[in-house]
Amino acid sequence: MVISADNKPAAFSKTTELQVGQTSTSSWFSTNWLWNWKPTSLQKLQQAESQLFSYVKCGVEKKFVELKNGSKIWTVMTSKKKSTIPLVMVHGFGGGVGLWVMNYANLSQYRQLYAFDLLGFGQSSRTQFTSKAEMAEEEFVESIEEWRNSLNIESMILLGHSFGGYLSTAYALKYPNRVKSLILADPWGFPERNPSQPRQTPLWIRVLVNLLSPFNPLALVRVAGPLGPGLVKKFRSDFREKFQVLDDEKETQILDYIYHCNAAHPSGEAGFKSISGPLGYAYRPMLNRIGKLDSNIQVTFIYGARSWMDQNSGRMAQSLLPNNHVEVFSIKGAGHHVYADRPQLFHQIIGNILNPQSHDDDVTNQPDDVTNQPDDIINQPDDIISN
Repeated sequence: MVISADNKPAAFSKTTELQVGQTSTSSWFSTNWLWNWKPTSLQKLQQAESQLFSYVKCGVEKKFVELKNGSKIWTVMTSKKKSTIPLVMVHGFGGGVGLWVMNYANLSQYRQLYAFDLLGFGQSSRTQFTSKAEMAEEEFVESIEEWRNSLNIESMILLGHSFGGYLSTAYALKYPNRVKSLILADPWGFPERNPSQPRQTPLWIRVLVNLLSPFNPLALVRVAGPLGPGLVKKFRSDFREKFQVLDDEKETQILDYIYHCNAAHPSGEAGFKSISGPLGYAYRPMLNRIGKLDSNIQVTFIYGARSWMDQNSGRMAQSLLPNNHVEVFSIKGAGHHVYADRPQLFHQIIGNILNPQSHDDDVTNQPDDVTNQPDDIINQPDDIISN
C-alpha cells in the first residue's frame, strides 16, 4: 500500500505549473515561456512515480519533510523495525525515489528503509545552489543532515548510488557519528582526473559532455520541448531492459519518470555541475579525503563489471582506510545501475550487511528465509567478484 501525503513544497503552485509573469526562485517550474513549452508537470511526475510504486510489494509511506529554510524533501519510508538502525537510500544524478522500485521490498525485510529525492531533484524543492564546488557540496550535505534530524534518525546505514554515493561519503566525513556503514553502489566522484589515461566513458556521454559543457548536463532534454520525452526514450532505452521485470506499461513509465524528473527547473542539476569538473570528474575527488573517514564506519563498494566508473577507486580506498572494514564487489553482467541490472545479486550482498546481527547485538530476529550466506554466494559465485 502506498500512502501519499497531501502537503506539497511551498514553492509549488496549486496548479503545479506557473503562469507567465509569476516568479519563484525555488519553484519546480521556471517562469520562462520555454519551460511551459515542455510537456511536463508535477502531476505527470507524480503519476509516473505512482505507476512505478504499484510494483512495490511492501507497505510504504510517502511525505514531504520540511527543512528550516522552508525547502521540502520528498521522502519514502517503510514500516519501522524495532531496535534496528535504518537503511537510507540516496539516488544518483538525475534520479529519484522511483528508481529503487525493484529494491524496496527485498531490502525492507531486514530494516526500516528510507529513500528521498535529493534537494533539487525529483519532487523535492528546486532551490538555488551556489556555483562554488565546496559550498554546493556543503549545501547538499546539510540538507541531508537537516532531513535526518527532522525524522529523529539517530544513526543510519547509507546506501548511495553514483552521485548519491559521493554525497553519502561527504556526509559520513562530516557527521561520522550518524553513519554506521557506507554502501557505495558504483559511486561517482572518487578518482582524480588523469589526462594521460582517458576514461572509458560511453560514446553518448562523451558527445553530450563536449556538446553541452557550457550548459547544465541535461539542458538538451528541456530545450527540446515536446521532443524531450522522445530523446529520453531514444538515448536511455537501456532502462527498459533494466526494468524488464515490470510489465510493458511500467517499462515505458520508467522512461517517463526519468523525463519528468529532469524536465523541470535544473536546480540539483546546477548543484551537481558546480561540484563536477571537466569530463565529469569531481572538483574535489573523494579519494583525496576518504582517508579521514572514521575507522568505525564499515565501507562496501559494489560495482557493475560493465560500468564506466573507475573500479580501482574501491581498491585504492581499501589501502587508504587500513583501520576500516572495507569490501569491494564487482557484479558481472551489471553496468552503472547495478541495483537494477542484477538486483538479486545486489540484494544478496547488501542482505549480509543489513542482517541485524551485523550491527545490533540485541537483535536476533531475522527472516527465516534469509541466511547470512546464501548458497549461491558462498566464497563468491562466478558472477560476483570480491576484492
